[in-house]
Amino acid sequence: MHELGIVFYIIRDVKQAAEENGVSRVSALVMNIGEVSTVVPEYLIDCWRWAADKEDLLRGSELRINTIPAVTFCETCGKEYETVPNGKTCPFCGSGNTWLLRGNEVEIKEIEVPS
Repeated sequence: MHELGIVFYIIRDVKQAAEENGVSRVSALVMNIGEVSTVVPEYLIDCWRWAADKEDLLRGSELRINTIPAVTFCETCGKEYETVPNGKTCPFCGSGNTWLLRGNEVEIKEIEVPS
């Protein structure tokens, strides 16, 4: 389960952002997680709950996840298509000359603080 390691990096980054901005409490964190990022959102949330509650800054904070759909671009025909149902082969022209445009993200989108 590499999600726990990811959570430790997220916590580090959130703590740094909080310190730089004079924030003493975080109420929620919103993450963008790509559909093919290899991160399992349910595991990430479980790990977040365990690790965040050990930090005063994050205790009780919520982790919300936006799933970013995977989209691939075909160099041969110039079209974009859904990656998961089609893989590396373009469904329009059958070419394998493709590359992932998006869907591999693991990024902090927002840090919410109590009002």
